[in-house]
Amino acid sequence: MKIRIELDENLDEQEVIIRTPELTGDIAQLQNIIVEATKGQKSFEFYKGDVRVYLSLDEILYFETCDKGIVAHTADDIYEVGYKLYELEDLLPRNFMRVSKSTILNTAKIFSIDRNLTASSEVAFRNTHKQVYVSRHYYRSLMERLDERRSNI
Repeated sequence: MKIRIELDENLDEQEVIIRTPELTGDIAQLQNIIVEATKGQKSFEFYKGDVRVYLSLDEILYFETCDKGIVAHTADDIYEVGYKLYELEDLLPRNFMRVSKSTILNTAKIFSIDRNLTASSEVAFRNTHKQVYVSRHYYRSLMERLDERRSNI
């Protein structure tokens, strides 16, 4: 495989072109890696009252619905978000995933999971009292995502 980088100061945004005689698994995996890497580069505005706040997605533990709309939780605070949950699912990088009807979780921030076979399982985060419940419907997907992440390390 050859890799070539061309600098063009006339471009308004970066462009990646992959030329291949056929779409193989390696090429599809490379495409997914590029897409996931660029998703995290999008900037998100959060709101604390009338103040706009710009945070790294690495600080976000989870997003959830509440009375006022969608909020983002960090270890110490809560911020309002100008998106719907289904919009966030498309915008966020792969380490975020829906774990219930009302919650999207940052899987990279999970400290522990207390599994409950008959009800929702409880996810805890390091250095905070905050917790999230994973519905039985999403539990298997969460475990698969965590196993996938562990095998890529």
